[in-house]
Amino acid sequence: MSQVEHLRLHLQAAQSALRAAGLWAEEAPAPEALLSVQPFCIDTLNFSEWLQFVFLVRMQHLVDNALPLPGNCAIAPMAEEALAGLPVAELLTVLRSIDELLSE
Repeated sequence: MSQVEHLRLHLQAAQSALRAAGLWAEEAPAPEALLSVQPFCIDTLNFSEWLQFVFLVRMQHLVDNALPLPGNCAIAPMAEEALAGLPVAELLTVLRSIDELLSE
């Protein structure tokens, strides 16, 4: 299986894990919130919103359009900190897999 195929599966798993943890938002944030220039849109979104509406959307766009993937990724450490105390073990496992896949 190719890197892109693996990433596609991991993105789907991340979406499922967000839903399972009760962190999936049914409504998108205001468009202005997505324009933040801060890392992880920390000033306008919570981490799970950033993950859903920025990271997953951008990664899916790269996959769907056969665009180059990032050569390095380190989302899991931020997720561990931002989501501490929440039932997100499955999500953290998926994010670690994405980090490893994109950092190979």
